[in-house]
Amino acid sequence: MNETASLRARAEIDLAALRANVRELRARAAGAQLMAVVKSDAYGHGAVPCARAALEAGATWLGTATPQEALALRAAGIGGRVMCWLWTPGGPWREAIEADIDVSVSGMWALREVVAAATEAGIPARVQLKADTGLGRNGCQPADWPELVAAARAAEDAGTVRITGLWSHFACADEPGHPSIAAQLNVFRDMVAYAEKEGVDPEVRHMANSPATLTIPEAHFDLVRTGIAMYGISPSPELGTPADFGLRPVMTLVASIALVKQVPAGHGISYGHHYTTSAETTLGLVPVGYADGIPRHASGRAPVLVGGVRRRIAGRVAMDQFVVDLDGDEIEVGSEAVLFGPGDRGEPSAEDWAQAADTIAYEIVTRIGTRVPRVHLHGTPAES
Repeated sequence: MNETASLRARAEIDLAALRANVRELRARAAGAQLMAVVKSDAYGHGAVPCARAALEAGATWLGTATPQEALALRAAGIGGRVMCWLWTPGGPWREAIEADIDVSVSGMWALREVVAAATEAGIPARVQLKADTGLGRNGCQPADWPELVAAARAAEDAGTVRITGLWSHFACADEPGHPSIAAQLNVFRDMVAYAEKEGVDPEVRHMANSPATLTIPEAHFDLVRTGIAMYGISPSPELGTPADFGLRPVMTLVASIALVKQVPAGHGISYGHHYTTSAETTLGLVPVGYADGIPRHASGRAPVLVGGVRRRIAGRVAMDQFVVDLDGDEIEVGSEAVLFGPGDRGEPSAEDWAQAADTIAYEIVTRIGTRVPRVHLHGTPAES
């Protein structure tokens, strides 16, 4: 048995699929640059290999949430443009500036800290100003925008910052036709126009996330930020499957059956006995649980492919394991249980798991824990 097959569980990451997804997204946003968002360890797929694969496929920017994620890319030897946007007071501004990372600023406190760090470093900071156009999370409110723009321009004139971008984020891009989309676009255009009137000359203006990249072409501007779509998951399942958007899921989650046994009718399964066998049957033990990121609230509902047949979790998901009722089938110990993947073998998708857990597929792939090794396949691009 080879080393991969002998693993308790593994998340297979198809880098060829990721490259193909990036090329498809670039084609859908022709004329705009593409930022490959690799925050949260590339949505659970492995930030460094996925970043490299995305750049090979033509992404021109990388995006992270935290500065630590951005600095980790630099530590791995990844060059090019990298942006990070989730800062807290006292963050590693100087380290980011010295690593040539674009940093997002949403308010005066952040601008003051980045200016101080740039002064200490003796290097102008690359700054992108974020506008809150209606999402109500991070970003500068329109009423506060003139103060932030004026202060950033003064810092730019002083040589401590370079304003490289103006950007914002949608609230409801996954619901085409939602009235907030047009409203946010109008606010963004107004805020960009004001900043440019005040002398800001950004390299990029950007607002489109994955769903906007796929469905709102007027939001593409100079750059699109693709996160979940790059990993082959539909950001708008109501509008289409990954295949409908020309995408292929990148992650396949597999575990090795750890035990197969016969039990009589009326046998309770797992904590609380929420599942009881209706007849004599065989059970298969799948050695992953909520400590590995398997959602406990998918207990009794989520599908798993074992022996070429879709089964459902029998009883509660425990910390390290769950059970499937094999309906009397004799499955060998060590056989694969495929929790989700692209569907080539009839296995469930991450979206199937999301529906079983009353969540979104973003969470399903991102939550897979560090006990599950990532096995990156097709590390060398087949295409030039």
